Amino acid sequence: MKQKVLKQASLPDALTAALSERYDLHELADIAAIADEVTVVITNGEAVVTREFIASLPALKLIAVFGVGYDGVDVVAAREHGVAVTHTPGVLTDDVADLAIGLLLATSRQIVAAQKFIEQEKWRDGGFQWTRKVSGARLGIFGMGRIGQAIARRAEGFEMDIAYHSRRPDSSLPWRFIDDLRTLAEWSDFLMICVPGGAQTQGKIDQAILSALGPQGMLINISRGSVVDEAALIDALDKAAIAGAGLDVFAAEPNVPAALQQRDNVVITPHMASATWETRREMSRLVLENVNAWFSGQPLITPVSQ
Repeated sequence: MKQKVLKQASLPDALTAALSERYDLHELADIAAIADEVTVVITNGEAVVTREFIASLPALKLIAVFGVGYDGVDVVAAREHGVAVTHTPGVLTDDVADLAIGLLLATSRQIVAAQKFIEQEKWRDGGFQWTRKVSGARLGIFGMGRIGQAIARRAEGFEMDIAYHSRRPDSSLPWRFIDDLRTLAEWSDFLMICVPGGAQTQGKIDQAILSALGPQGMLINISRGSVVDEAALIDALDKAAIAGAGLDVFAAEPNVPAALQQRDNVVITPHMASATWETRREMSRLVLENVNAWFSGQPLITPVSQ
């Protein structure tokens, strides 16, 4: 008899098919009938797995997250209930870093607005407004994990001056450590957000940080929408307190505030940084390998430190 596995959130079709072939895969709508038998839950990086949900599944032993971020999972509750958590780090680093640089370029050079300028037939009335140079500018990175480092390496190709702020300095890195986020923002032409979501980073980019970034500074966020105080960001944009923003993530996805839309100096994308065919295949492979490892009694491939 196949082991029962619960799919708690949306997953790629190919991963769903692979799980269904090997396991007795159930949708969330089936939970009432199978709650006592489910040992594995598959979720994604945007979903929420609460303490109450974990407690409602007495046989649960593994939560496998399709995504590098797991801030939606109550990891403390999982640990207390003896439930392991896995995620898919590493395989999406390059894609996220690529999109981060893409957003930086698109925002600074107002590429989307320039396309609209042509489509609205405004070019015949004069040239497009001047934009901001990237090469040689100061890039401040908040969070210097795998993704932050990958962004920094790419930014070196533009001869950017790079500094970072994180919980602690890393002496193995060649870039300058700044021990205060506000000081980093004051120093930066572009402030790149690369930290995980969760309570520790909730609203870290607030009015004070945006004010420090200043009217010539631009904010790029490819981490979690929760890290940025969206009301403060909108206010800063309205008052020209910052020069612009490039955003792949939002506080209440898929709802994007209207005030962040239709702005020449704001580029928005629908949380798509890791959404390439190649990376999603690798993420799916890691999820499947973690589930297979647990059922076969082998060490988990990419467990979350609890």
